Amino acid sequence: MLDHVSITVADLPRAARFYDAVMAALGVPCVWREADAIGYGLRSSAEDDGHTYLTIRATGAVIQADRRHWCFRAPDRGAVDAFHAAGVAHGGTDDGPPGLRPHYHAHYYAAFLLDPDGNRVEAVCHRPP
Repeated sequence: MLDHVSITVADLPRAARFYDAVMAALGVPCVWREADAIGYGLRSSAEDDGHTYLTIRATGAVIQADRRHWCFRAPDRGAVDAFHAAGVAHGGTDDGPPGLRPHYHAHYYAAFLLDPDGNRVEAVCHRPP
């Protein structure tokens, strides 16, 4: 459904440590870096439109985390586990450890984090083990 998303942060160097770690855990490359923004993933094109792109953008202001939520696809359950461990190790806060969420469906395996600014991010694998 989503083509691209931007997440705003107050402190880009702090956020970069977190997002570099969690995106690497999911196998998503950092593709550009500037003084006020970082990009991950691949942009879609007319020839190949099946990609998703994430920008982390500095605002210079305090972020009001107001139930915003972004969920990233993980290729397998191990990547969900790695996402959670990397996020906690790089300034994130646990907001739901890796595990099944059968109230969504029988194979919904996810983990939830708050980034250093309080934005809620999730990694999910929908596949059985």
